[in-house]
Amino acid sequence: MAAVNNEYLKEIEGARCDLSDLINRKNCAPIMLRLAFHDAGNFDAKTKTGGANGSIRFPVELANPANNGIKVALDFCDEVKNKHPTVTFADLYQLAGVVAVEVTGGPNIDFVPGRTDSTIPDAVRLPNPNGGSEHLRENFYRMGLSDKDIVALSGSHTLGRAHKERSGFEGPFTKEPLKFDNSYFRELLKGETEGLLKLPSDKALVEDHEFKKYVQRYAKCEETFFKEYAESHKKMSELGFTTKKCCCH
Repeated sequence: MAAVNNEYLKEIEGARCDLSDLINRKNCAPIMLRLAFHDAGNFDAKTKTGGANGSIRFPVELANPANNGIKVALDFCDEVKNKHPTVTFADLYQLAGVVAVEVTGGPNIDFVPGRTDSTIPDAVRLPNPNGGSEHLRENFYRMGLSDKDIVALSGSHTLGRAHKERSGFEGPFTKEPLKFDNSYFRELLKGETEGLLKLPSDKALVEDHEFKKYVQRYAKCEETFFKEYAESHKKMSELGFTTKKCCCH
């Protein structure tokens, strides 16, 4: 765990402010959120390998097709890292995801700093957008996450759009791709909507009975979605990271 003291916390707050400014200026919340998820999403709960450790910055990991386009977010983060060099890459990438949600109107997410940077790349173990419910469970259960986490975190598709050169798919998921709300779930329940994209992994959420219960829950009440999304996002951002109370002095 990285040393967390008052000076480090000041740097984290400075990085938070700079990330907020950058994301607002560049309208880059979706790719910053994707960076955070992809860095954390390699975690294996059984072997305790991978997780939110900054390893996505290594070329061999970044070159994996699942991470196409992520370099844009890494370059943005480097701008902030240059101003706050003591902040670990692992903390910076997860803080970027938290700020991306918050500045686009989403819930506040509890952020605990102290992640240590990996010195080696991780194996890339990320969900495939072509996967169905079994594939989603296989990947998220590996990380130690639940059905509720799967659906709540899928709600992050309220931000951004798919790019053909990155995922093989093209188009936005919602009508306002820079606004974090519960419209992703409302669109899922509508079925096919002209101009809006639904990936096979999105459709699986309404085809699977257990997943669909959460889709309906979140479509009905944005407050419930925000609360449970914030909880699931925090879990994702701390995969492979054991939090400790700060002893500042």
